[in-house]
Amino acid sequence: MSSHPTPGGPGLSMKPVSIASAVPGLTAVATRPDAGPPAADPDDIRLAVASMKVRAAEMRRALHAVEEILATVDSTADTAGGGPGAGSGGGSGGAPGGEPAGGFTGGVHATAMRSVPRWHFAMLNDYERNDAFAVALERKVRPGSHVLDIGSGTGLLAMMAVQAGAGRVTTCEADPVLAEIACRVVEQHGLSDVITVLPRMSTDLRVGVDLPPADLIVSEIVDCGLIGEGILPTIRHARTHLLARGGTLLPERGRLVGALVDSAVIAGLNRVSTAGGFDVRLLNGLSTRGHFPVRLRTWPHRLLSEPTELVRFDFARDPLTDGERAVSIPVAKDGVAYALVSWFELELAGGIVLRNSPDNFSSHWMQAYAPFDEPIELLAGGSFEMCLRWQDERISVRPGNLLEKAEVA
Repeated sequence: MSSHPTPGGPGLSMKPVSIASAVPGLTAVATRPDAGPPAADPDDIRLAVASMKVRAAEMRRALHAVEEILATVDSTADTAGGGPGAGSGGGSGGAPGGEPAGGFTGGVHATAMRSVPRWHFAMLNDYERNDAFAVALERKVRPGSHVLDIGSGTGLLAMMAVQAGAGRVTTCEADPVLAEIACRVVEQHGLSDVITVLPRMSTDLRVGVDLPPADLIVSEIVDCGLIGEGILPTIRHARTHLLARGGTLLPERGRLVGALVDSAVIAGLNRVSTAGGFDVRLLNGLSTRGHFPVRLRTWPHRLLSEPTELVRFDFARDPLTDGERAVSIPVAKDGVAYALVSWFELELAGGIVLRNSPDNFSSHWMQAYAPFDEPIELLAGGSFEMCLRWQDERISVRPGNLLEKAEVA
């Protein structure tokens, strides 16, 4: 049980806090030495306030959805008890608003829809991915063992684990809407006595309280650039705190492969100069920092290098922390390098490998596009030296062969 201190009471510091320190990313401007904390740039303040308004609007929509749910519950209770509204449903088997029983209605549907990214549909229809995990689980699950599935989604991998022979499966999902859907799907398949769905982050689970140690941990929390859904910190925590002694991980290893790409069109997906004769470069301050998904084959482009290994991770042995490394890429063609485009190779088990390379048209994953700050002219025959960084679930690149020195606190 937590307590909330009152202003001026115990546990609350009343020291003045500048907006620049309260809102990360604000630009501080120069002030007199005796003027206290630096002031924030007025333009940045307005931008921060606008961002807060967006968040407030999201919270209002969520609150409206909660009120709708409560009203629905009250109406259902009245009907069941013969109270107000009894017998006025216009027929059985339906939900308020004419929606099918068990469905989402009105604002509830809108809120739930915003909560669940659209790529879940493409992912579940990725037969290559599904078959690969099904076969890998058949090879890794020991009969009667306990499997932990991190990132339930609809509960697919958890059900596959049972199909492969697991005696018990715990699956966790951070998104409450998806966790509820997973519970329903598991129940529909009659597996609720074997599969436990926990609406929580795996880092919040405790062995002996929420679950027993897992004999096998399976997780498919990878994005187009491998690390964007947090697989590194998630597995680092899980293998230390949730895996049984002698337990195994699935996937086992992963690596990133990439190439230099020349495409002003793709660069325009994240950068702008003028529009309609007006200078709108100020918008570039909100461009994506790090990688973002691009379906490479759908855009005009030229690869200026052959695919090169960028980094690899052994999920059982490597530290799986943020890091950076120097990469040298032989340049095969003259051109302008706007970015590094990369894709992953994910080793599941027993030689089963998932790839989202540009030539794999069956994969639902796109490729990861990590832009350079400025386009770079390249000539064939040389080598391009760069620093690859993976940090905060994103990949970024910068020219140069020297790694940045760690800051000293």
